[in-house]
Amino acid sequence: MTSHARILTLAQWSEGGTWRAELPHSCTEHAMIWITRGQGRAMIEGVRRGVGVHNALVIPANTLFSLDLGKQGFGLVCLVPANGPVLMPDTPQHLRIRDVHAQSELTSILDAMQREQNSARPFMDEALNAEAALLTVWLRRAMIEQGEDAEKITASQRLVTAYAALVERDHATGKTMADYAQALGVTPTHLTRTCRDCTGMTAAELLTQRSLHAVRDLLENSDHPFNRVAAMTGFNSAAYFSRFVLHHTGKTPSELRKSAAERPKIPGLVKS
Repeated sequence: MTSHARILTLAQWSEGGTWRAELPHSCTEHAMIWITRGQGRAMIEGVRRGVGVHNALVIPANTLFSLDLGKQGFGLVCLVPANGPVLMPDTPQHLRIRDVHAQSELTSILDAMQREQNSARPFMDEALNAEAALLTVWLRRAMIEQGEDAEKITASQRLVTAYAALVERDHATGKTMADYAQALGVTPTHLTRTCRDCTGMTAAELLTQRSLHAVRDLLENSDHPFNRVAAMTGFNSAAYFSRFVLHHTGKTPSELRKSAAERPKIPGLVKS
């Protein structure tokens, strides 16, 4: 984890496979995603929405989300430390930027960040944080401009958002979907139907996909023994853990880890 803001392409951000962005997960840093090519879908706090060119997404740290732009999608991601000096919006934002001047302003800020990061000059961290502070000013102005057009939150979306927050917090505990439904005061059937309407998947599928992301991340980016990974992700049985991985990836845990180790790295990636 760095102490300053940084910028990546979407390809660099999801290095290791499209699953990194497409499966529900969260980041330990705040993320601002600027889409410059392609269109697809994003799921933020359990609510699915269409996204496309000149859309800016703000994903606060530890917020459940996913993003699928397809192979033709391109964009930039600005990552800002959650406990750093730069204050980002504390609620998710989906901004559709139609004004050409506003588009140009954001592009200039992100271009300046890329140049600064690539030059690696003295005080680079201060310069990147200064540019990120300008970015937050741009974001606040854009939020005001879009305020009148903001979508109204429905009761169904409020329920799914609450469910998504619990899943993000407790997905590694081994709780079942029914456990979450009970905690939310609704029946599993109601939660399943509501989640499908808002997210495009059932409540159980959302929980499974979040667990799968956590499992793959630990298998491909750590050297923890497999039984340790199983315990860390809420699996009480090593055998069931192996079957889960094989069913959802087509590979055993050892095959998955081996293929990740052999995968070429993307040049220029800044590791957290």
